[in-house]
Amino acid sequence: MDHLWTPWRMEYLRGERPPGCALCNALAEPCEDLSLVAHRGEHAFVVMNRYPYNNGHVMVVPNRHVSTLELLDDEELLSVMKLANLSVAALRNLAAPDGFNIGVNLGSAAGAGIEAHCHVHVVPRWAGDTSFMPVLAQTRVIPESLSDTRRKLAESIHGLLTAGG
Repeated sequence: MDHLWTPWRMEYLRGERPPGCALCNALAEPCEDLSLVAHRGEHAFVVMNRYPYNNGHVMVVPNRHVSTLELLDDEELLSVMKLANLSVAALRNLAAPDGFNIGVNLGSAAGAGIEAHCHVHVVPRWAGDTSFMPVLAQTRVIPESLSDTRRKLAESIHGLLTAGG
């Protein structure tokens, strides 16, 4: 069995958290460079993960604060899935990954770090991306800042939306 070891996420798991929901706070923050929101839709938004498993790791989040997918209405659920699909297309254009992991962790037992506000993870993957760096050197190789990736992703999403795709 392969394991993806992510020691850098301990900063998030053990760190102090600002009051309120981190995802609601991101949605409410008007400055995209502070919120790391790449796209805001009527029912859902796309935000960079501050503690990514890989470069380009985003979360697709319903605007409404709910803990589980079954509490979303059909329009919200469709919006979340469409934005997950749009995120995949935008990340393909932006970074040409070899594949993706897309998933939802519902509840702390399932690994949810923010269990009160459900969200879908979209994680680009490249062949060999679980390299020696995190395991031996406790170092992640993230080639650019989250703000730069957010800006490029926002441009890619905008381009896809204006092209009708």
